[in-house]
Amino acid sequence: MRLGLRRLLRSVRLQPDHAGAFVLFLLAAMSAGARVDAALAVETLRSIGGLPPHIVGLFEAPLGFQQVPDGPYYVFDRRGHSVYTVDAGKTSARKLIEIGHEQGRVIEPRGFDTSPTGSFVVADAPNGVERIQIFGAAGLLQWGFRLPARLNPTVTVGAIVLNGLASIQYSGENLLLSHPESGALFTEYSTSGRALRSIGRLRDTGFEQDRDLHVALNSGLPLVDPTGGFYYVFLAGRPMFHKYAADGRLLFERHIQGVELDAFVSALPTRWPRRRIEDRELPFVQPTVRAAAVDGRGQLWVSLSVPYTYVFDRQGDKVRTVQFNAAGAVSPTSLFFTRDGRLLVTPGCFEFRP
Repeated sequence: MRLGLRRLLRSVRLQPDHAGAFVLFLLAAMSAGARVDAALAVETLRSIGGLPPHIVGLFEAPLGFQQVPDGPYYVFDRRGHSVYTVDAGKTSARKLIEIGHEQGRVIEPRGFDTSPTGSFVVADAPNGVERIQIFGAAGLLQWGFRLPARLNPTVTVGAIVLNGLASIQYSGENLLLSHPESGALFTEYSTSGRALRSIGRLRDTGFEQDRDLHVALNSGLPLVDPTGGFYYVFLAGRPMFHKYAADGRLLFERHIQGVELDAFVSALPTRWPRRRIEDRELPFVQPTVRAAAVDGRGQLWVSLSVPYTYVFDRQGDKVRTVQFNAAGAVSPTSLFFTRDGRLLVTPGCFEFRP
């Protein structure tokens, strides 16, 4: 608390003869139970376990680690073009989905998500054509459809694409995908591939004259809030998120701020590098956000490109700053909350009790 008080005092400009009275006011507020600057302390969450090393060693690059309610775990191995299931006791793993162009297999996979019913979705791109396939719990193909051809500006971390198909969220009934090139932030699809509605107005970026860059800076992660509505977390540029009601109305907008982010935000470029993809030059955009998820209480967890994770309450106020540790620091590439409140994290397929 002492560190928080020092920061708060520095942030408030007081005349010398007022400072003593202000400190007395703070002490009185604290003794009455008021919360003062609690969110500034950085918490370290330590792993309570995870998948054993002999199972994690089967995966080339796990980018999704999830568990269906009262059931098995699923691991999305992006580099291995596969999905594994691991029994609830974490004793054995079995490959459910193999590499391949044909239906029921995946190639160049980008996105993955499970549903509360036990089914799961994999988004891939055979021959560059975006495809979504929905599988039953045993790995049998149930539905599949292709999306219209589009060449999107990508937001990447290393070799991993974070936007577009990689942003897929599966509620068990419908699918959510980031789709700013349509003029809206994200689109809700039926499991048969029909676009049901588009939600969210594109934010102002200052790069509206460069459409590709403007679209890339509006790419994000649409997230279902289990307590109602949706979040949309922007992946690149100035860190920000929106909260939407279930009917698609914007409830509020929040900027993501903190001393841990100040240097990163100050260094954001005013001119973004470009690279050639097929016959077009597209902006090469690095992320501000690496992963995000919503817990069972409707709190939003946002893992940043700097090694910190911010937690926001249902009103959009930052309430925690977290770092993960599991035999060393962990910078999450995916976050998933189980029904009983555990947090599953890749890389490493670790579990935390938040």
